[in-house]
Amino acid sequence: MFGVPGKQAVSITPRAAQQILKLMKREGHEGLRIGVKKGGCAGMEYTMDYVDQVDAMDEMVEQDGARVMIAPMAQMFLFGTEIDYETSLLESGFRFNNPNVVEACGCGESIKFAEG
Repeated sequence: MFGVPGKQAVSITPRAAQQILKLMKREGHEGLRIGVKKGGCAGMEYTMDYVDQVDAMDEMVEQDGARVMIAPMAQMFLFGTEIDYETSLLESGFRFNNPNVVEACGCGESIKFAEG
């Protein structure tokens, strides 16, 4: 929808692809849908949900068998984002390296996009 011909809307690191594939296989899901919603101290938050049925309006990105669907209303906010999966001593989870973010809260859970 907001894509550039020949370029995927988001990129998925090998670590993230491996984790997404593991989640898909666990209960037979078609993939993960990512989006954004209002909330958090900076104004917006990322969302992730299992997908059991692909919506025709979703932008689908597939890498190494891992599928990510981007909700239509989130596509303009997520274009160019790299999805990674990090593990540390205290936590593990998906990380979004998003060039569209102009501000993030201290905990990293909430983001703000440029006005306009």
